Amino acid sequence: MAVVSQSQRIPPAAPNGAAAGLPLRRLAFPALGTQCEVQYVAPGGDKQAGGFERALMAWVSGFEAKYSRFRPDSMVSRINAGAGLAAVAVDAEMEAMLKLCDTLFFMTQGMLDPTALPLIQLWNYKAEKPRLPSVAEISAARHLVGWKKVQRTPGKVFLPQAGMALDFGGFGKEYAVDMAAQVAIQHGIPAALVDFGHDLRAIGAPPDRPAWHIGLENPQKPGTTAGSMAIIGKGVASSGDYIRAFTIEGKRYGHIIDPRTGWPVANGCTQATVVAGSCLQAGVLSTTAFVLGVPKGIEFIQSFPGAEGLLVTDRSRAQTRGFFNYVVA
Repeated sequence: MAVVSQSQRIPPAAPNGAAAGLPLRRLAFPALGTQCEVQYVAPGGDKQAGGFERALMAWVSGFEAKYSRFRPDSMVSRINAGAGLAAVAVDAEMEAMLKLCDTLFFMTQGMLDPTALPLIQLWNYKAEKPRLPSVAEISAARHLVGWKKVQRTPGKVFLPQAGMALDFGGFGKEYAVDMAAQVAIQHGIPAALVDFGHDLRAIGAPPDRPAWHIGLENPQKPGTTAGSMAIIGKGVASSGDYIRAFTIEGKRYGHIIDPRTGWPVANGCTQATVVAGSCLQAGVLSTTAFVLGVPKGIEFIQSFPGAEGLLVTDRSRAQTRGFFNYVVA
């Protein structure tokens, strides 16, 4: 929980075109394992708002039903159930998602691996009594991880080893944020802030304000902010391990696992925040930068034109050259 929307704190500014003077509507609902909220304006009134909200809820429901590993009847769960047994038939939409996995795996140099679920489950910070896995257990789980092992043929996908599993949690929520923003655009919504578990995508600006105001959560004091940003037409995402973690014998183990080593990231980084053209790009860059730490994480973000980021460590803050352009307080 590293980014908080705070649109109401921006001081008044010149009218914002079609959004000027309109009430700011809010739609809130639980989905994708988190709390989701969309703030938006509807120049067409209740009819336009109702059509947009119905379309959005239908899309989110369909996405979750198809891609959530927590749904036993989802396509992802069917693929996982066939691991080591048989190839599973998939549709064109799933094939497109798997192609996206290819891109993200390459883009992050293997740090975002959709097959990393065995390691994630091994390091279960949600357990009533979390425990430290043995070296042998970590080694066994690592043998089940590897995106390049996944076998794909037209219309089918096969996980060749029993125990392998796909999980789109590393990018699915951010992808959904961008798609929700697209639904808003398709329904003529001129201004919206899509916020799914504090992964964000901004369209336009709120009524009579210059931008959407985004508060940056303070990893030292979760629930409070340490600065804020003004965002228009961008995606924002943060990665951090200061909430989802467990401690054993005085040592803290976060929930973000480096699939290359099989161990939780422990480089001193507590939070990574990225602003980019889409929420998906921002999320992928923030997670990768968090794993890389300072200074490599900053260098990685800067290698993507238009992306800016901030890394917070136990002792310092580092940011890309243009991140200050979004900071307002």
